[in-house]
Amino acid sequence: MRILLIEDDQLLGEGICSSLKYFSYTVDWLTQGKPALAVLTSQNSESFDLVILDLGLPDIDGIELLKKIRSSQNTVPVLVLTARDQIEDKLDGLNTGADDYMVKPFDVRELDARIKALVRRKSGNSSEQIVIGKTTLDCSARKLNCADKNFDLTRREYPIIRAFFENPDKIFSREKLESQSYGWSDEVESNALEVHIHNIRKKLGNNAIKTIRGVGYMLVSNSLG
Repeated sequence: MRILLIEDDQLLGEGICSSLKYFSYTVDWLTQGKPALAVLTSQNSESFDLVILDLGLPDIDGIELLKKIRSSQNTVPVLVLTARDQIEDKLDGLNTGADDYMVKPFDVRELDARIKALVRRKSGNSSEQIVIGKTTLDCSARKLNCADKNFDLTRREYPIIRAFFENPDKIFSREKLESQSYGWSDEVESNALEVHIHNIRKKLGNNAIKTIRGVGYMLVSNSLG
């Protein structure tokens, strides 16, 4: 799952990024609103699963930024994370198009829970578990149960396998899968994705992930029982 963090406080931004990566999210971080607007409204923009938005940005007010994001028809879930704690501020944020509103200071465990709730709402899946055949992906614990065996998933494997489970029998390009696990600042080795796919196949079975030569990869749902 890929998140765009828009936060100008250096120390807080570093802490949020570190915490979210611990929870297996892929995070890209911008400290100003206008570059974020360009990323989120460009026709060639990278897709994010969620945006965490501070309102007190140095170059543009967060509410104004949120208005521009929504006016561009971008429906990405936006979680406002701000020090503005008045009810009027909260109503303003929610009425402008925010999907959730949290006040600083905050507990990172609550932030993680709210992120998961927003993503469940977007996907239409009310459960933390995604079941395909006899295989279950536990999104809360980041674990996989296949053939009555439990497997822990690494920080890089989890977003890839989640994308597959949320979209079985859909072909993902190499670039799309890499974007799920690696942010702008991450170095990606040339064979990194192949290594992750190999390790996922070892857990799911060799026939579970099909290589579409020259196109990408696909989870074959009927291979899971």
